[in-house]
Amino acid sequence: MRVLHSSDWHLGRLLYGQRRYDEFEAFLDWMLAQIHEQRIDVLLIAGDLFDTTTPSNRAQGLYYRFLNGVAQSPCRHVVIIGGNHDSPSFLNAPAQLLKALDVHVVGSACADPTDEVVVLQDAAGQPEAIVCAVPYLRDRDIRQVEAGESLEDKDRKRVAGIREHYAEVCRAAERMRAGRDLPLVGMGHLFAAGGKTQDGDGVRDLYVGSLAMVGADAFPESLDYVALGHLHVPQTVAGREHIRYSGSPLPMGFGEARQQKSVCLIEFQGRDADVQLLPVPCFQRLERLKGGQADLMAELERLVAEDEPIWLEIIYEGEQIAADLRQWLEQQVEETRLTLLRVRNNRVVERALSRADATETLDDLQPHEVFERALVAHQVPDEQQAELKQLFSRLLQQMDEQDHRAE
Repeated sequence: MRVLHSSDWHLGRLLYGQRRYDEFEAFLDWMLAQIHEQRIDVLLIAGDLFDTTTPSNRAQGLYYRFLNGVAQSPCRHVVIIGGNHDSPSFLNAPAQLLKALDVHVVGSACADPTDEVVVLQDAAGQPEAIVCAVPYLRDRDIRQVEAGESLEDKDRKRVAGIREHYAEVCRAAERMRAGRDLPLVGMGHLFAAGGKTQDGDGVRDLYVGSLAMVGADAFPESLDYVALGHLHVPQTVAGREHIRYSGSPLPMGFGEARQQKSVCLIEFQGRDADVQLLPVPCFQRLERLKGGQADLMAELERLVAEDEPIWLEIIYEGEQIAADLRQWLEQQVEETRLTLLRVRNNRVVERALSRADATETLDDLQPHEVFERALVAHQVPDEQQAELKQLFSRLLQQMDEQDHRAE
């Protein structure tokens, strides 16, 4: 049995206002080609299919067009779980219809653990694998709120709740397996301890320190492979080859511009999983340029000579203030194949951290960056900053929960 594991598509995501539908479409066409070429039997998508809970019509069209293509391919099954960016109700709404196409969707945690267990059948109608399709777990799914809880108490209960949830779902899967020699595959959308992120990769900074991070031992030993989503950097968990993040297939920010994206190809011989990475082509080149004016000029001339469509992020680090930086840069890329998406003047930021920079808007910053600047501007003592950052992260997480409840 050959399985393809992917996650974090973020269909509909903008990059500093630039629409990326052509990239998403090219990636999905490539995925469909891989399903044919690699003779894939099962496709696992571990959450964050969409970038928002209200995806655009075009993003939805790409999603359903792709699933229709998979239904006409040799791939027998698709298993999809919801991520923190996805709307559970949106994913679940067509679940019964999609099931007729052997597309199994679990958008949110279920009251009955068996509802998160998917038994996959081969062409002869016999069970060939069992999937523990655990979606992104929200606070209300795994713990009860109690008055007077500390942040540490909440964190401990949340991690314990995640562990228990996986244990319950895996116990239900074991009962269904009934001693047969079938692969048992886990899925999840969460932050595993030690996981690597990338500056500007778009992963929401909901957690500080060890908050809500689970260890590899949260996944029961009975699982033969664990397909994870949420982190955009392809990686194993705690060095365990069978517990993996596939990573996002497209760079979600300029910090990922040089990162080789991939999807995971797993071949099962019985319950033994052999894993290899399939590199994803670059569908839109991104470049981050840093330096003073002379350095930037040289780099821009080099890129212009390559005569390739490139999206740019410019970070100015020269000694001079360069107040007209953006105007100068726009003149350099005029009538070229270069597109200027973001300009950051580090010289100005360093001189006036606590003031609003005329070249910078809130669109350039993440919420946690704004909060950290406020701490610096108000000269909050270092010993108080850690707890305040934890409180702010918890607030962001609660706002994320409320967004989903308000659907």
